[in-house]
Amino acid sequence: MDASGREVSAAIDADIVGETDIELQIAVARLPGLEVDEHLEVTLDGTALEVDELASAHGGRIHRFTAHEGELAIRYEARIQGRAEASQEEPLDGSIYLRPSRYVDSDRLFGFAGGQFDLEREPVELAQDIARFVADRLEYVPGASAPTDGASDTLLAGAGVCRDYAHLVVALARAMQIPARLAAVYAPGCDPMDFHAVAEVLLDGRWTAIDATGLAPRVSLVRIATGRDAADTAFLDNHGGTMTLRSSVVTAIVDGALPVDDIAELVPIR
Repeated sequence: MDASGREVSAAIDADIVGETDIELQIAVARLPGLEVDEHLEVTLDGTALEVDELASAHGGRIHRFTAHEGELAIRYEARIQGRAEASQEEPLDGSIYLRPSRYVDSDRLFGFAGGQFDLEREPVELAQDIARFVADRLEYVPGASAPTDGASDTLLAGAGVCRDYAHLVVALARAMQIPARLAAVYAPGCDPMDFHAVAEVLLDGRWTAIDATGLAPRVSLVRIATGRDAADTAFLDNHGGTMTLRSSVVTAIVDGALPVDDIAELVPIR
């Protein structure tokens, strides 16, 4: 099973007070090898809003618009066919994705990583060691973390949700000089179903997905946005005014049976 046929959707409702500029990252990334039939509708009090599309890193797309006071409704659905080409190393990847970032304070984890892992092991083995360590160390507990928590907070707390797992994997990889980043994805089979976050590590010139939560098979993932951490990949952001999220419903399915994941395999997001 290659999970090449996939369907995803997102329904977001929010209340707006005052004028605000809003950015969405919910559309499937535009990547070679994928055929995407999609529809995005944004309305305020039932009236359609004009939406601009901006190209982002690694095929991602930001949809930006201005909204005034009222009830905002966002509806997105897509049918995906085919398999994207595996993400290859780009010239700046080895620099950008080794640096500490807002939620990935890898510079605070150098000593811990050096004492916890055998740094003489090959990068592929280290990446697998990190995945097993984070899976064993953390407990998946919705509400256990705050939106401002970084990787070192998660390590100390021992609990979190998908973004916390991904941040800790990325931080430990960077602390051991393995370039790593975060990908926001649609994840068929994920339970609880929602927007999902996984880590990616650069191994032998190719980006490989690591999902220490084990909540969804990596072969079925659909890339939305890619960045240093969750600050770069937020599904909804606003500037000015006030926005209160009322509901968010995400779906993601594959054609046929859900694939089985093998944590020992190197699997790219495709």
